[in-house]
Amino acid sequence: MCSSMIRGRPMRPRDVSGAVRLIAAHPVAAARYGDTLRHLHAAWLKLLGSHGFQGMVWEEVRGSQVGLLAAGTSLFVAEAFVQELKSEPLFWIGPEIARRVARGQSPVLSDHDVVAGNSSGGLNLILWDLCIAPESAARLEVRSQVTGGFFEMHRGFRLREIICLQAAFPEEVHWILEAGGLFFKPAQQDYVGTTEISAADVVVQPHVLGLTRDLAVAKMTWMSSIFMHVPPQMGLSQGEQRLLLAALRGGTDEELSDELAISVSAVKKAWRSIYDRAAVHLPGTILDGGREDGERGKQKKQRLLAHLRSHPEELRPHSRKLLKQNT
Repeated sequence: MCSSMIRGRPMRPRDVSGAVRLIAAHPVAAARYGDTLRHLHAAWLKLLGSHGFQGMVWEEVRGSQVGLLAAGTSLFVAEAFVQELKSEPLFWIGPEIARRVARGQSPVLSDHDVVAGNSSGGLNLILWDLCIAPESAARLEVRSQVTGGFFEMHRGFRLREIICLQAAFPEEVHWILEAGGLFFKPAQQDYVGTTEISAADVVVQPHVLGLTRDLAVAKMTWMSSIFMHVPPQMGLSQGEQRLLLAALRGGTDEELSDELAISVSAVKKAWRSIYDRAAVHLPGTILDGGREDGERGKQKKQRLLAHLRSHPEELRPHSRKLLKQNT
C-alpha cells in the first residue's frame, strides 16, 4: 500500500479552478456565495501574486498521484472596509469581496500600502476562505495540517486587527472563541467574549469574529501569538525572500531554480548575498560553519532556515527606510 504525504504550498494560477470547485462543493459556503461564485475565479487570479493577497493549497501525494485537499485565502484590506464590514447591516464577507473585485472596487491594499503598513502601524487581515474537500473534512490529520499551515501563512506580519473566517457550522464558532477570537457587536462597536445567542443561530446570519492587537496582548490566548512581531533585521530583497520561502519547503538548488524560473547560478548568487546579510545582521553562531559548499555549507543553510522559521518577519514585505523612521 502506497503511503501518503500532505503538503502545503502557495497557490498558483493553475490551482485556482480546483480551489473554486472546493468552495462550490461546500454546502454552506456555496449557498452564501450564490450567483457571486462566478466572480471568484477571476478575483483570485487578479489578486494572486500581490502582497495584499495570500493564497495557499494543501495536497495529498500518493506515489505519482497528487490530489487537492484544501485551499485557503486571506487579504490585507483598507481600514475603511474593516469599519464597513463591522457596521450594520452586516454581510457575507467573501462574496462581497468577490463582487467588489469584479466591479473594480477592490478593498485590497496595494503592494506599496502593504509594505508601508507592515513597516509602521500594522495591517488589517481578513481571512477570506478556507475550505477542505468534503471527503477529507472529517480527517483529523488533514484539519491539523490545514489549520497549522493557515496560521503559519500569517505569522511574521505586523497585524493590527484580524477578521476571522465567518463560521460555516456551530462548532467553528466555539473553536474560534476558544482560540481567543471574540464576537463583534455592531451596536456597541466592540468585541465581546460571548455571543448571547446560540452558535447555531450565529452561523445562519452574517457575523464578525475577530481580534485586535490591543485585545490580543491583554488576553494572551493561542490566537494572540499571531500578533507577536519584532522588526526584521536582515533587510532581504523580495527575490531573496522568494528563494528562502521556497527553500523552507525543501528542495535542492536545482529544484529551487526550476520553481523560481531562474538559473542555478542565480540561485547560488542569491545564497551568497543572503549569507552576507546574515553575517552582518544575525548572531554569529547562526552561520558558524564556513563555506557554503560541502557538509559544513549544508549545516550553515540548515541553521539559517531554522532561524527563519522562528523569525518569519524577515520574509514579509517591508521597507528598511520606514522601519528606521519608526524605531
